[in-house]
Amino acid sequence: MSRSAGSRAAGAERTRQSLLAAAAQVFVEQGVQAPIRDIAGRAGVGLGTVYRHFPTRAELVVAVYRHQVDECARLAADLAGSPRPGEALSRWMDAFVEFLVTKHGLGAALQSEDPSLQSLHSLMLDTLVPACASLLDAATARGELDPDVTAYTLMRAVGNLCILGPGYDREHARAMVARLLAGCRTIMPPDGPVAA
Repeated sequence: MSRSAGSRAAGAERTRQSLLAAAAQVFVEQGVQAPIRDIAGRAGVGLGTVYRHFPTRAELVVAVYRHQVDECARLAADLAGSPRPGEALSRWMDAFVEFLVTKHGLGAALQSEDPSLQSLHSLMLDTLVPACASLLDAATARGELDPDVTAYTLMRAVGNLCILGPGYDREHARAMVARLLAGCRTIMPPDGPVAA
């Protein structure tokens, strides 16, 4: 690849990342049906640039959520070797809660009849359930978590606790998820976990 072609490719990637960041912010504020012109304005580009990178709204929505799901999965990988797996799980759950409560319109996108949006649900399941399971397994192995807790069930419960509404905001969701996690913990004997 020539130097100018490499420079163009790098510039296109920077523009794409800028569009993803702008779209994520606009989706938080207005939901996934926000006008594309608002995303273009936030990124400082024209509408044509948005459509060159993401020809349909569905492609943009999927790209934004794929990027954020990948970030959650990376965090789980970073936390996986923690000497305190219970705390690592709590840190990851904080990030997962933030992911869920800032996704205005994600529920609508997940339920959409648009076939290009149907991959969102499986993307979340295929990527985040194993990420959560790795942290659960470590905490269970150390005797910090009830072995009957499964990643899928825990994530479903957390998802339900993160449905915001009048009188129930982000801080309420965080507090309730913390209570849920506390209920999943085992009671440690005073001298630490019992050897198997």
